[in-house]
Amino acid sequence: MGNYLLLPILIPIVSALVIFILPENIKKLKESITILIAFVNLALAFWFFGHEFSFTFPWCGLGPELPIGYFSTVRLMWFSFGIDFSLRLYQFSAFILAAIASFAFLIAVYSTVFMKERPSLKQYYIYFLLTIGLSNGVALSNNLFLFLIFWEALLLPLFGMIFVGGKDAYKAAIKAFIIIGITDLCLMLGVILTGYLAGTFTLSQISLPLTGLGSVAFILLMIGAIAKAGSMPFHSWIPDAAVSAPLPFMAILPASIEKLLGIYFLARISLDLFKLSPNSWLSPLLMWIGVITIILAVMMALIQKDFKRLLSYHAISQVGYMILGIGTAVPVGIVGGLFHMINHATYKSCLFLTGGSVEKQTGTTDLSKLGGLAWKMPITFICFMVAAASISGVPPFNGFFSKELVYDGALERGWIFYALALLGSFLTAASFLKLGHAAFFGEESKDQKEVKEASLYMLLPMVVLALVCIFFGVWNIVPLKYLIQPILGQHLLEGHTFYGMPSNMLLIVMTGVVLIAAILNHIYGVSRTGKGVSASDHIHYAPVLSTLYDKAEKRWFDPYDIGMKLAHWFSYVLWGIDRLVDWIFEVFIVRIAYFLSWIIRLVHSGNFSAYIAWSLVGAAAVVVFLLR
Repeated sequence: MGNYLLLPILIPIVSALVIFILPENIKKLKESITILIAFVNLALAFWFFGHEFSFTFPWCGLGPELPIGYFSTVRLMWFSFGIDFSLRLYQFSAFILAAIASFAFLIAVYSTVFMKERPSLKQYYIYFLLTIGLSNGVALSNNLFLFLIFWEALLLPLFGMIFVGGKDAYKAAIKAFIIIGITDLCLMLGVILTGYLAGTFTLSQISLPLTGLGSVAFILLMIGAIAKAGSMPFHSWIPDAAVSAPLPFMAILPASIEKLLGIYFLARISLDLFKLSPNSWLSPLLMWIGVITIILAVMMALIQKDFKRLLSYHAISQVGYMILGIGTAVPVGIVGGLFHMINHATYKSCLFLTGGSVEKQTGTTDLSKLGGLAWKMPITFICFMVAAASISGVPPFNGFFSKELVYDGALERGWIFYALALLGSFLTAASFLKLGHAAFFGEESKDQKEVKEASLYMLLPMVVLALVCIFFGVWNIVPLKYLIQPILGQHLLEGHTFYGMPSNMLLIVMTGVVLIAAILNHIYGVSRTGKGVSASDHIHYAPVLSTLYDKAEKRWFDPYDIGMKLAHWFSYVLWGIDRLVDWIFEVFIVRIAYFLSWIIRLVHSGNFSAYIAWSLVGAAAVVVFLLR
């Protein structure tokens, strides 16, 4: 059975190569192959679910015999140094595999309409299939180096899918490549250090204490994990890609697959490779990263006036809840973080697809040019409302239940973490009230008179995802009991179950207060400006905040831009040192030589008596020196 684990990796990658060699003039074959392979991948993932088996090919052993002389031979041997091609299917990896396959299939169907007639279509589907195959490799890898190979290889389709967005997408693609590439260097160091400390690179055999070098290894691996998930401060490429890249890219990678893989690996290093506990100093470190990501990203989302950029900042903000939940290192928080991972992938993919539907039908995502679409695009609007309610934590949708679990874990570790997470929920609800009002209500734009509902193949994935948001909320026992809790096992759950209604009524009441406050804030904002798109202007232009927002919009706090400026100044300093060295050897020393030769010419006057006098003076100086 273990051999079958190669199929989810090889089938999409080989299919990408098939599309690569297909002629450009064959119509619709690329789309058909992509949907077929996505469906096969989905069928494999669901067939695998509930099973546990592994596959290992040791890259070491005896090689062929080579003759040395007439009567003897030598047998070659190669060694893998513990870097085996090792795959493992178990509860967690099977869950991630099924989630990746589900989102990939839905977005493949959506792409057939959205990407129609766009340039670089062939490249898009090649990168799409490569993403599926390599992501499956990441989820199934049971060797850290093999994991690293698949993880790094994902940079290629990431860069490519942004790049096919058009000529303006090049800078965003480069930015994403550099940011993730730098964090992956940290991941490489973490892999090497972890393997050295554990004496093995096999993931299922590693269990290290969080002390000394173990803490360093954890942090290096953590950087790679949270960067892949899109956490601050490794986030700034996502809003740029949202504008430049094809919209299905945002739904397949930043919204779903990258969140799944990043949080999957963060959970693995926190629960398996290392034993993160509430007593470790790394637990509050993760929690602070989580709440800072929540607040700063949602603050930026609040002031956006573009549909896709607003959603992109929420894709960053929501990962903070996942990191916060896992960082609590208590069962309720960890379960909440993992549940929020799948919930976020569901509602955020749905939101991006609704944004793509609006873009496809209206030709714009500028909120100031949208309005009144609720009656022209009713199914898109309903799907948006369900997903927006889910991300805002409105009961009984899925986001409400996962957030309540994260809140419970955060409050157990300290009220400040809970308070900041709750503030993030207020700002999330406020920004989606603004987005929904601006795009679907308000005054109808003059340019959108003939707008119609999106195509059936664009609507179906949205409807499915919206239904999942409802199902995972109302019947949360299904994902929690059968998908999330088995990952931790009873020894970590400590006998608790977390499905059903949240047990802490105070948290539910506070969530209700926050949602009502967000509605009142929106009403106040609209009453001041008369427009939904300007509903958050009173926050945007508030004293102090206006200055900070202005600097943020000018990229003063963008780590990438800060790094590029530092690199520019560093290169300028090195250029100055280089010019200084050239001046010393080419100008200063030459002038000194000319000066000394001029003095020597003055001394050499041709007078024999003067030469005798200089010789006597020199001899006297030598005698005095020797006598001393």
